[in-house]
Amino acid sequence: MSNLIKGNTGEWEMVIGLEVHAQVTAQSKLFSGAATEFGAEPNTQVSLVDAAMPGMLPVINEYCIEQAVRTGLGMNAKINLHSVFERKNYFYADLPQGYQISQYLHPVVGLGEIEIDMEDGSTRKIGVTRLHLEQDAGKSIHDQHPTKSFVDLNRSGCALMEIVSEPDMRSPEEAAAYLNKLRMILRYLGTCDGNMEEGSMRCDVNLSLRRPGEEYGTRTETKNVNSIRAVMMSIEYETQRQMEVLESGGQVVQETRLWDPNKLETRSMRSKEDAHDYRYFPCPDLLPLEFDQAYVDKIKATLPELPDQKKHRFTQEFGLSLYDASVLIAEQNRAFYFEEAAKGNDPKLTANWVINELLGALNKAGLDLSESPVNAKQLGQLVARISDNTISGKIAKDVFAIMVETSQDPDTIIEEKGLKQVTDTGAIEKIVDEVIAENPKMVEEYRSGKDKLFGFFVGQVMKKSGGKINPAAANELLKKKLA
Repeated sequence: MSNLIKGNTGEWEMVIGLEVHAQVTAQSKLFSGAATEFGAEPNTQVSLVDAAMPGMLPVINEYCIEQAVRTGLGMNAKINLHSVFERKNYFYADLPQGYQISQYLHPVVGLGEIEIDMEDGSTRKIGVTRLHLEQDAGKSIHDQHPTKSFVDLNRSGCALMEIVSEPDMRSPEEAAAYLNKLRMILRYLGTCDGNMEEGSMRCDVNLSLRRPGEEYGTRTETKNVNSIRAVMMSIEYETQRQMEVLESGGQVVQETRLWDPNKLETRSMRSKEDAHDYRYFPCPDLLPLEFDQAYVDKIKATLPELPDQKKHRFTQEFGLSLYDASVLIAEQNRAFYFEEAAKGNDPKLTANWVINELLGALNKAGLDLSESPVNAKQLGQLVARISDNTISGKIAKDVFAIMVETSQDPDTIIEEKGLKQVTDTGAIEKIVDEVIAENPKMVEEYRSGKDKLFGFFVGQVMKKSGGKINPAAANELLKKKLA
């Protein structure tokens, strides 16, 4: 599939790189003991260090370092045993120090890669340039007063991982697939909750256009886009805008832009700074960060099975399609649920029930999997009853609807409602004979070559039995009797 865009003067190619700011899941901040819980009253989680009081010194939170190393390992990246915290100097009202403690020349994590899954079933590798740790700024609030802005420093000093991709993406769909997979990895690892609505994962979109095969063009950076859909829309808008500039003979200006979610457009914010504008220098209050390979290996030994490993195992071990495996691994608890339900059952049939029936019912009820009225063991029992011909697939759907409503076991429902399939040949034969006797005209037409009428007889037999006859047995007997 070509990702080239047709303009008035020929074809263009998008070059996309993403910078993702992921807030580290930790009880306290990167350089202080203040709490990090979301949604607290403004300025109630601020230590003297976060407020930049004179003489206050930062102390590294070792757990945040461990979380960054875990994330690096989850992205198959190089872990740097030596890294340095630097000061990035700029003024902003919600940045109390007047600088941000970040990493620049020597980040904690180096080159890595993330495998993305496209809708057509293909996969691609997207390079990761680096992951560095830095402290978050506070938050400016502009809607509380007609003429004043307020500052909430609760977020100030929270640990952020900035994950910078290579400019390897060529379409909004690839950018979305990358963000989805990155968020999945972070959630599996437990290093960031990936909640874009609460701002614990934010994305900056770097985009430029070029003629296919030519050098990279001038890029713009759209800051703080806070949903995957908004990332795709900002890419589409910015591509169109840059193409119009270039095709009318103009030059794209290297700048920072903002995404306006109401007008669905990007707006110029400021001309783009280069690294030297920030006057980076090693933070005099912090020693270089040094650890040994044994520390990294110890963290590596605690990693869970990651999304791609799970996906490949599901396709190989269970024979699932790539699509089904991708849907099941999208959430860690979903994958666990499936495996629990599939124990001793047909994995493909189980996957079908989890994806189509269970997720469909939860979606309709607005429930999360953790709130499911049907647990994995119960769904496994239902699949087993279809496989051992206790009930038909059609009746299983009725049983499932009752399970969703009552949380009862399928066996109890089948017993109480008398839904077991009729497998006794004598009983089936009796019903088949009755249907044939009641429809002599149809029998005549069928025998004179109207084969399509066979479906009518099957339907009548099922109707007469209340759907309780084993369809395969009914088909076989009908064929014999009608012949």
